[in-house]
Amino acid sequence: MTVPVSPVRVLLCDDDPLVRSGLRLILAAAPDIDVVAEAGSGEEAVELSLAHYPDVVLMDLRMPGIGGIEATRRLRALARPPRVLVLTTFDVDEVPVRALVAGADGFLLKTASEQIAGAIRAVASGDGAFSPETSRRLTAHIRAGGAPRQAEARRLVAELSPREREVVRLVGDGRSNPEIARALFIGEATVKTHLAAAQVKLGVTGRTQVAVLAERAGLLPP
Repeated sequence: MTVPVSPVRVLLCDDDPLVRSGLRLILAAAPDIDVVAEAGSGEEAVELSLAHYPDVVLMDLRMPGIGGIEATRRLRALARPPRVLVLTTFDVDEVPVRALVAGADGFLLKTASEQIAGAIRAVASGDGAFSPETSRRLTAHIRAGGAPRQAEARRLVAELSPREREVVRLVGDGRSNPEIARALFIGEATVKTHLAAAQVKLGVTGRTQVAVLAERAGLLPP
C-alpha cells in the first residue's frame, strides 16, 4: 500500500489582501500544497506560525511593522522554525543578501508566479529556490567578500569531518539531499545528519548559508 504524502503546509504573509487572494488561487491548483493561514504583517506571521506550525512561510518584504526581513529572523529563531520563501516585487541592492542572512531559504519575484509552487516544494524539501536575478546578485556578493571572509570560511570548513566537507561541497554545488545520497552512496537520513552537524560547526542555519561558505572556502570549482 502506498503511504499518502502529507501536503506542504503554507502560511501566506503579505499586507495586501488581494495579493494573498491571488497567491491562494495559484496554490489551490497544487494538490500537495495546503494554505493553512494568512498574515497581514510580520508580527502576525510569527503569531500564526506558533499556532499553525507551517512548513513554509511565503514572505513579503515591504510591510508595516517589523517587515519581512526581521520577521524572517524571528521565525528562524522559533523552536520549530518554518522555512521561509521570500516573495517580493523588487530585487535591488543588498535586499536578497539581507533576506538570506536573516535565514530565508529562497527568494523569488512576484512576477514569477508559475514558479511559486515548485519553489515551495523545493524549500520544503530542504533545497533552496532563487530567481536568476537573485542568484547573480548572491554570487557577486560572495565574490566581493574579500580575503578576510575567505580565510574565515576556510577556517570553519577545516573543522568539518571529511564526510561533512563532501556534503557541504555538494550542497554548494546545488545538489538536493537525494542527489547527495546517490553521489556518496549513503542514505538520505545520513546526509541530513552530516548536514545538520556541519551547520552547527559552521554557525549557519540553512543550505543557502552553507553554500555561501562552501563558495568562500574554495570548495567549489571555478
